[in-house]
Amino acid sequence: MKSDHASNSLLPMNPLQRSLIEKAGHDNGFEYVLPSETQHAVLASARHPTRVRVAVVGQAFEAHIDSGSTTLAQELERTFATRLPNSAVFVLPTEALLAQWLRRAAALSQALPNQAVTAFEQRVQTELAQMPASAVQNTEVLRMVRQRVGQQAYRQAMLDYWGGACAVTGLALPQALRASHAKPWAECATDAERLDVFNGFLLSANLDALFDNFLISFSDDGRLLVSKQIAPCDRERLGLGAPGVMRLRWVARQHQTYLDFHRERFARLFP
Repeated sequence: MKSDHASNSLLPMNPLQRSLIEKAGHDNGFEYVLPSETQHAVLASARHPTRVRVAVVGQAFEAHIDSGSTTLAQELERTFATRLPNSAVFVLPTEALLAQWLRRAAALSQALPNQAVTAFEQRVQTELAQMPASAVQNTEVLRMVRQRVGQQAYRQAMLDYWGGACAVTGLALPQALRASHAKPWAECATDAERLDVFNGFLLSANLDALFDNFLISFSDDGRLLVSKQIAPCDRERLGLGAPGVMRLRWVARQHQTYLDFHRERFARLFP
């Protein structure tokens, strides 16, 4: 998708500028350089479907999202506010910000719906190809492989989407983080639901245990809801803070259906 702002003002970039952009792409999740006009460097990857065009405008960079998830620009805007109006174009004043933008775009592109499912199916087929034919024909083995690979894929997608940090506290210690489902794995109708990054949150281990057992939930605007089953003294021991203080770092529109499911179970189990 082209920007009139960009197309009317761009000049051909010099070899040094092009080399700098291509290296930033290679180091941050866009390892392929595609043929392009002299005003742009077009970057892509074999690991996700997103393709971007990067141009030099004065001392800054303009990054255009040419293809990828329809929600990618909205998700990037949470971190990078310099998006041109009514476009998928971001203005990035420095090389460091360009690198950060590319890295975040690549991570989101691997996490957002559909791509996680595609990666999951590819990994399942790779594992099955290495197994004896007799094992592949065993339905229980197939179920266990799909579940194990799927849970690994879901965790990685959640780490990518939340930037490796707890969706509530910002804790960035991977060993203490869990990929929590709002609609439980066993109750999902399809793999797309099971692997949807909007079907849950990346949470620290204590919050995950509470969320998984419907002892906490979240409101539409992300406020932490705590079950009356948790006594005030235990709430303090769990580090849940005063009512209304803890909340999700953000909530996307796509979270709402899953949150509705979780809150209904939360209210029903512990009225």
